[in-house]
Amino acid sequence: MTVIDIPGSKSVTARALFLAAAARGTTTLLRPLVSDDTEGFAQGLKALGYEVRQEPGAWHIEGRPEGPARRSADVYCRDGATTARFLPTLAAAGHGTFRFDASPQMRRRPLGPLSTALRALGVDLRHEENEGHHPLTVTARGVKGGALTLDAGQSSQYLTALLMLGPLTAEGLSVTVTDLVSEPYVEITLAMMRAFGARVTREGRTYTVAPTGYTGARYPVEPDASTAGYFFAAAALEPGRTVTVPGLGTGALQGDLAFVDVLRRMGADVEITEAATTVRGTGTLRGLTVNMRDISDTMPTLAALAPFADGPVRIEDVANTRVKECDRLDACAENLRRLGITVTTGPDWIEIRPGTPAGTGVEIATHGDHRIVMSFAVTGLRTPGITFDDPGCVRKTFPDFHRAFRVFDAFHPTP
Repeated sequence: MTVIDIPGSKSVTARALFLAAAARGTTTLLRPLVSDDTEGFAQGLKALGYEVRQEPGAWHIEGRPEGPARRSADVYCRDGATTARFLPTLAAAGHGTFRFDASPQMRRRPLGPLSTALRALGVDLRHEENEGHHPLTVTARGVKGGALTLDAGQSSQYLTALLMLGPLTAEGLSVTVTDLVSEPYVEITLAMMRAFGARVTREGRTYTVAPTGYTGARYPVEPDASTAGYFFAAAALEPGRTVTVPGLGTGALQGDLAFVDVLRRMGADVEITEAATTVRGTGTLRGLTVNMRDISDTMPTLAALAPFADGPVRIEDVANTRVKECDRLDACAENLRRLGITVTTGPDWIEIRPGTPAGTGVEIATHGDHRIVMSFAVTGLRTPGITFDDPGCVRKTFPDFHRAFRVFDAFHPTP
């Protein structure tokens, strides 16, 4: 059995940084993810005037419920979608003029529904070049609150940003959602808000947040379930290979742990206890049709595993993956075809036929997307010769991924 120490969750770390900055008192985050995305978020907070002390294994944040300490700031959000969407929302609750910009990759990603919602709450927000995209400037005078309607069909992060803003408003916030993707990520948000003292309820598609503010906490960050998925997929690929990830068990916040249910349907043995999750390969990988709307970050992982199934793998309801770091549906299809695999795609689906990937001399086009690299590393376990045009882009969420994944190099299947 291989025990894998997965770094902290990116989603949990980003939310915790927002909540800590907004809270009364000092918050200590235990085992936060240290990666380009989370470092970018922490640097963004520092640019706004928040005090963030980073030590190995623990980050300490001095909260400012009144908002950023600086009255003007220029914040670079790098590639991070959580940074680029959460920090302007946090700044809106303060007072001052704050400009936000991001990498060319992040500039392409949409922000429009969140901008529209913030404007509906009276926030003075201006996009400098392309409407609904970075760069943007927020002229903040606090947020009164109120009721609004939101389309979160492209990204649940729009809803998360607004919900986390709610306790900082003068009168509270009510958000009615017309469409919502990746709903388990919103459940992470609600659980974490409550851990920091917020009062938030849901009735149907309407979320109501009281203007309670937040209280600092000592908050442990659980391992990243999306990252664990690459190691679980590697286990499912070979009979006798067993992977255990401690810290991800029955009480885990992250919906992406449901990826192991997909592996179970395909034939892997899965055990989830209070303390850990274990996946063991059985030698069976069945084809299937699966809706991955709620766990779409694991779509590339399944796509990269799919050629080794005994029948077609069809992944449905993942249109939102087209507006991630890259168009992940097209990127997966492109790279599988490079490997000689038959693939068809539609607006929100991909179907992959079984086959034997031919890796020698094939370079995976990563499009600067960390998840494309880590997913096709799974394919590479059975396909010698695969290379990547930008293997280092894993620094976004898991800088040490390539070294960690080499644990499978010495694996010998059980006779």
